Amino acid sequence: MQTTPKALRLQIAILGEVNSGKSTFLNLMTGQEAAIVSPIAGTTTDVVEKAQEMHPLGPVLWMDTAGFDDKTNLAQQRIKKTMSVLQKADIAVVVSKNPLKNENEEKIITLLKEKNIPFIDVLNVSDDITPYVHEKTLVLNAQDLSHRSQALHLVEKAILDICPEDFLTPPAMLGDLVKRGGLVVMIVPIDFEAPKGRLILPQVQAIRDCLDHDQMIMVVKENQYLSALKNLKTKPDLVVCDSQVVKFMVNNTPSDILCTTFSILMARLKGDLSVFVEGAKTIETLKDGDKILISESCTHHAADDDIGTVKIPHLMKLKTGKNLIFEHTSGCDFNSNLKDYRLIVQCGGCTQNRKAILSRIALAQASKTPITNYGICLSALNGVLPRVLEPFL
Repeated sequence: MQTTPKALRLQIAILGEVNSGKSTFLNLMTGQEAAIVSPIAGTTTDVVEKAQEMHPLGPVLWMDTAGFDDKTNLAQQRIKKTMSVLQKADIAVVVSKNPLKNENEEKIITLLKEKNIPFIDVLNVSDDITPYVHEKTLVLNAQDLSHRSQALHLVEKAILDICPEDFLTPPAMLGDLVKRGGLVVMIVPIDFEAPKGRLILPQVQAIRDCLDHDQMIMVVKENQYLSALKNLKTKPDLVVCDSQVVKFMVNNTPSDILCTTFSILMARLKGDLSVFVEGAKTIETLKDGDKILISESCTHHAADDDIGTVKIPHLMKLKTGKNLIFEHTSGCDFNSNLKDYRLIVQCGGCTQNRKAILSRIALAQASKTPITNYGICLSALNGVLPRVLEPFL
């Protein structure tokens, strides 16, 4: 991995009407033609994403969207894509050409306020001016590259002013569970599902978080775990495993050693652990014919023993003894008819930011549909959920 993954970047939506200068603004910010610019209405047909490093913010992801007043033949699909961006945007930039907001621009602002997305108001003018701020509105000429440094400085300052606190000072993944100088043992299976030449993102994040909190780490495969415990002079402060070996970990970890899974750590970091745990209780009440939605955030090719498409359905049928119906989604799409499901099982969300996972939880709650995540579900299905929740009590 040579660059910061999207899930760890501040995600910024660029919104506005058709031809308001959204794509030109993106190109100004990035200093390159990241998006096609044209006077033809509806040039931006899909969400255009561009990663950038912005000092002192660090890694950000710009998301240029189709205009809210798109009247082309594909308008409905384009607006749907734009609306999906609001499910994951940490902040937004509203670009307009006139000081007085029209009906469409007011609609955008109302949506942002409803979703608690802080935003920057940018007035894109055609005059030859040096960028300046007037009553919280950033006034600039997005086509004028000669003033790019001034525009960048003002945008960076505006972002810092509205940036969510949990991005500027992100919560710990597991560092707060272990004392400084403590030891964390991580059980990382290396099988045909493991990516070649690297670890998966939650494992990398966990290692980094321990280092950030001055903790020691021992990384072992499951067939090395018992030997590692035996050879340690002092017991580890925490053991973390991949969910697929959670039963093995619990069965072989002394009761006085805390243990959990990477997926449960992700549930706490990116979602709402209490909501996910409550959702897992639904498994005990499932009936014949109940529909289960299994939602995978990425679009990887499923292996023969894939967690979402194979392992969870198999274990859930085995656990409940019921004839259950499983449906699957992958990528950024999230089924809108959530009331049709008895339970939603969300993946760990390593490719999504916290805002995206919280938005999915909110949609599930609005539909009164219980939601849990892969790690919590697998621990419940293996009968070890209370044990792996002990570190958080």
